[in-house]
This record gives sequence, C-alpha cells and structure tokens, in this order.
Amino acid sequence: MTEDPRSTADPRRRTVAAALAGLALAVLLLTALSLSIGAGEVGPGGVLDYLLGRDGARDNARLSLVVGDLRLPRTLTALLVGAALGVAGCLLQAVTRNPLAETGLLGVNAGASLGVVAGIALLGFDSGYAYLVCAFVGAVVASGLVLLISGRRGGGSPMRLVLAGAALGATFGGLTSVIVVNSAETYDRFRFWVLGSLAGVEGFGELGRLAPVLALGFLVALLVARPLSALALGDDLARSLGHRPPVIRTVVAIGVTLLTAAAVALAGPISFLGLLAGFLARALAGTRLAARILLAGLIGACVLTVSDIAARVVSRPFEAPVSVIVALIGAPVLIAIVRSKQLASMGMTEPATEERAPDRPRRLRITVPRPARRTRKAKTLRVRPADTLVLRRGPLSLLVTRRAALAALALAGALLLAVVLSAYAGQSEMGVGRTFRAVLGQGDRFDVLLVQKFRLGRIVAGLTAGAALGLAGCLTQTLARNRLATPELLGVNDGATAAVLLSVTLSATGSFGAWWAGPLGALAAVIVVTTVSGGLGQRGYRVLVVGLAMSALASAITQVVLSRRSLSSAGSLYVWTSGSLNGRSYSVAVPVLIGLAVLVPVALVVARHLGVLRFDDATASSLGSAPGRVRALSLLLAVALAGLAVGICGPVGFVALASPVIASRLAGPLRVPLVGSMLTGAVLVVAADTLGRIALDGAELPVGIVTTVLGGPFLLWVLLGRSAATRV
Repeated sequence: MTEDPRSTADPRRRTVAAALAGLALAVLLLTALSLSIGAGEVGPGGVLDYLLGRDGARDNARLSLVVGDLRLPRTLTALLVGAALGVAGCLLQAVTRNPLAETGLLGVNAGASLGVVAGIALLGFDSGYAYLVCAFVGAVVASGLVLLISGRRGGGSPMRLVLAGAALGATFGGLTSVIVVNSAETYDRFRFWVLGSLAGVEGFGELGRLAPVLALGFLVALLVARPLSALALGDDLARSLGHRPPVIRTVVAIGVTLLTAAAVALAGPISFLGLLAGFLARALAGTRLAARILLAGLIGACVLTVSDIAARVVSRPFEAPVSVIVALIGAPVLIAIVRSKQLASMGMTEPATEERAPDRPRRLRITVPRPARRTRKAKTLRVRPADTLVLRRGPLSLLVTRRAALAALALAGALLLAVVLSAYAGQSEMGVGRTFRAVLGQGDRFDVLLVQKFRLGRIVAGLTAGAALGLAGCLTQTLARNRLATPELLGVNDGATAAVLLSVTLSATGSFGAWWAGPLGALAAVIVVTTVSGGLGQRGYRVLVVGLAMSALASAITQVVLSRRSLSSAGSLYVWTSGSLNGRSYSVAVPVLIGLAVLVPVALVVARHLGVLRFDDATASSLGSAPGRVRALSLLLAVALAGLAVGICGPVGFVALASPVIASRLAGPLRVPLVGSMLTGAVLVVAADTLGRIALDGAELPVGIVTTVLGGPFLLWVLLGRSAATRV
C-alpha cells in the first residue's frame, strides 16, 4: 500500500498558507507602527485623521509635513525596498542553486557604490536625486558586465555567474576605495550613504521615479517562477520541457538587477537582507518557488520595516544605520534557523560534496605486483615517486620533489627582487647605489633613516603579513577541498578587524597599534562560529551559514565605529580597514615573526596529514590519520595566522585566495604547497605595497586596495579560463 503524496504535501501547504497570512498581517501592523513613530509628536490618532481626511486634517500643514511628506513615503519605500531585496535574493538563490547566494553577488552593490563615489568626486554631485541616478546607473552597468562575461566565458552557468559577479564586484570595490582614500570630502559623504538609510526619503519623488523599475522587476519574478522551477530539475530536463536554460538565467539576472539596483538607489547598499529573506522562505516553503518568492518579498518587507523603526528609536535624537539593524536582527534569526532540528524537514539539505555516502565508503585498493620468479633480488618495491630526490644525512632522510623545489627557488628569487624594488622605489628620488649604501648604514643620514627605519621596517612587516596570509589560505583551501575557501568564510577577517577597531576606540590614548587584538578577534569569531554551528566535521553547510552571519555582525560593528568617529580619525581607520602597511614597522612585525617561527614548523608537520585529507575520512583513517584532530589543528593554525596578518596590515584581500592557487600551479597539484604559498603571499604583498607607493604621484594607495583591484581579474583568469572549466 502506497502513501498518498497529497498527505505529505498538505502539511507543507498549510504551513505556507499560515506563513503568508501571518506575514501579511505583520506587514499591516508594521505599516501602522511605522506611520505612528517618528521624531515629530504626531501619534496614531493624528495619523488616522490624516489618512481618513477627518476634521480637515489634510489642511493641517504640520500633519501634511510629518505624515504625508515624511512618514508615509518612508514607510512605503521601506516596504518596497525590503520586498525587492527579498525577491531578488530568492531568485538568485534559485538560479544559482545555492541557498547562501546574496544579491551582492552580481556586483550590484559594488557598482552602485562606485557610481555614487564617482558622481561625488568627479562630477561634484551632492543631492539625493543625483546619488539615486548614479547608484542606479552603476548597478546596471556592473550587472551588465557580469552577464556579458559569464555568458561569453561559461555559457551563463550558475557557477560562472557567481564567480564573474564576485570578481567584478571586488574590482569595483577596489576602484571605489581608490577614489575615497584620496578625497576626504568624498569619504565623508560616502561613509554615511554606504551604511544604508531611509532617513533621506522625503516625498514621493524618488520613489515615483523608480516605481516602474520595481514593478518591472516584480513582474519578471512572477513570470519566471515556472521556468525557473523547471530549471531546478536540471538543464537537460528543462530543455526537454521546452525551456532554454541560458535565456532563463539571463532573464532572472535582469530581474535581480532591476530590483536590487532600484533598492540600492533608494536606500543604499543594504546587504544580508536578500540572503536572510531567501533563506527563510526556502525553510518555510521548500522547493515551491512561487510560494518562496511571495514569502521572501513579505519577509524582506517586514525585516526592513522593523529595522527602520528600530533605527529611529534606539539612539534618539539620532538615527542608527538601518543596515546595521538588519544585521543585528537577521544574524541571530538565521543562526536559529540553521541550528533548528527541523531544518531537514523544512527542505534545507546539505549541499552535495565530493565524499560518498557513509554507507558506501570509498575503498583504498593497493595492488602489489608479483616479483619475477627467476629474480631473487627483487625483494623490495620501489615506492619513491618519479620527479623526486632523496636527501640523506645519517639516519635522517628527506624526500624532495624537483618541481616543487624549483618553484620554491623561483619564488625566493622573485621575493628578493620584490624586496630590492621596494627598498628602492618611493616618492623620493634615490638611486640604486644610494639605496644599497643606506641599507648598509652608509651614505647620507637622511637616506639611512628613510631606508632602514621606514622602508625596511615596512618591508619586513609586509613579508610577515604576506607569508601568514599565504599559509592561512593554503591550510583553509586544503581543509575545505575548495580553491575558493579562505579564512574570511569563517568570519576571521571581519572579526579581527572589528576587534582591532574596538581596541582603538576603547584605548585611553586612541593610538593605533593594538596588533594583538587581531588574533583575539579572529579566535573569538571562529569559536562562536564553530560552537554555534555544532563543530566542523560533516557540518560544513552550517559553518558557512553561521560564518556569513558572524561576518555581517562584525562588519556592522566596524561600520558603526567608523561612522561615530571624527572625519580625520575615520579616514585613517578606513585606510587601515582597506589593508595598509603605512606606518607599520619592526615593532609589529616581530610578534608575527615569532608566531611564524612557532606555527610554520607545526604546519609542515601537519602537511602530510593534510594531503591524506584530500581523500574521504575513511581513507584518511585507514592511512593512520585522525581527520577530526587534523581539521581542528589546521583550523587553529589558519585562524592564528590570519589574525596576526590582520593585526599588522588590516584585511588585505585576495592574497589568501591567490597564493595557494599560484603556488599549486607552480609546484604541481599533488602536493600541499605550504612553503610555496608563504613565499607567494610575501611576494604579492610586498609587490602590491610597492605599486601602491609609486602608482599615483604624491599619493599612496593602500596595499589592500591594490590587491583587490588586481584580484578581480586574477579570479576571472583562474576560475573562468578554459583550463579551469573542468576543475571548478
């Protein structure tokens, strides 16, 4: 006797219907609450009189200003922007088949930020309507480039769409930072806009101009729901049903762009809301896409309206940034959903991994060839791999891979060249001969002071930070078996950055030098992530979700700290949060050198077991490794190294990602390139710092901005090239 499928579908339908009804009621209640709360002394009675036109309330100038020109447009904007971000997040998660996808993946937020900054710095715009136009144009241009690149290089596949968006988003973000760090006035305006706010909404002018764009985006979402549901079954099956997957993905991307660009133009780049709304909608509605879209829109509208109301009352008479409130509200909710025991029954399943099911472990077969019958001397087998060399010294022996050794020598030579160029290059005109004499303490006193105290100390700090980032990235990528994995996924960078900024804020002198706060913040972030997610092991999905939530909370703290400080102080701290070696010297490099002296030998010992972890846990255990212990130790090493690096130079982007990829291509894919990753990271940081000092005449670009601007094209080259087509 078979079970009627309707018996299992009815509870889900009832759950979805109840959720829709509850959210619709919540929207009405929140709308009434938003209209009743504000700086003006106008209560619910006055608002109701104005809306109903009773007792000549429409002729009251004060009521018309407070309700008609301020609260009503602001409330409608919050509802529409929240719904737009929620629907956009749901569509993006469906088309990429990734419940962790966020609206910023298409480069919309980065493009909008670049448009606003360019409008302020280059065109002199200073009005809200001008910001709106610049934000919308920048967002549309960024998404158009993402669609063009992903379509030409990858046929519009979900992975190519996400990678192209991440790469171009990083590049646009770096270009935004280039403009901001060289203009204090631009940064002063940008640092408040980037927090996201609805405080500047006055009247229906801006909302009326973008209402057609929002309507078109919502219409696209409704029309694409059915073909996108077919696409979830696979491209082949979708084609058999008469759909064209590339066209569907392009239409979805256009709809997401319209919704997100209009939302960013109206309220600024409010991140995390699309991820939260789409994730919760999937948890409630499962695979029913039409219901998920409706739920995501209602959830987004509710969350943003609640956040806007809270932003008005938590710090009266001032207003808190609405994006910070969204992170503070959404992150705990997202973590609670992830930890729920009913997660599997809600339709949220772990993503497919490379490992096989537990009931079908992968077996390791070792075939030993039989020796020839007539050859008695063939008692041992030659197990030394090809392209290797054995170095012996008494009872000790070392197996060296020729390719890896040559790659290490080449990287060491490149590092030496980068150090020489960094010591020579700068704003002062100093020849090579004078530079070398100054390194040795000879020549002009000013030259000796400049080279030995400032440049060499900065070079040593860059070397240590780059080596730490490269090694941390190698450990993380090997541990996760993913070339896109970095310590940032666990909230390490954001946690370390927030901890350093908090130490500066709480310091009695306000001086900036608390490098030790970086490792402490990174460790605290990872402890929270692993504890809340239930540990590493087979819970990688939970770790990623909680890591994203932790990053959102830490980033919110960073934004609040920067917005509360004076312009000069915030400007210098913003440069550091972009990744900078300015002012760094031996005093901060020595602790990291001591840390590397302790951690690198441990990492080299762990390297053998890391190589075994590339197989599944059963195979690793059969070869004498303890997967759980190795993962925990590798994670602690990566966290400590990344935290030390952030304590020196701030969150320098793409070094932890690029260093293992480059080192692996040089040394070969069969080894864990720990030494090569360290050397590569050191080369990248020193070279980027040198380029930042000489790129602009009379100005200096922080090293993190240089690596971010160049890291986007590098990511495209590595992950969207033909050679990577079969590896991603």
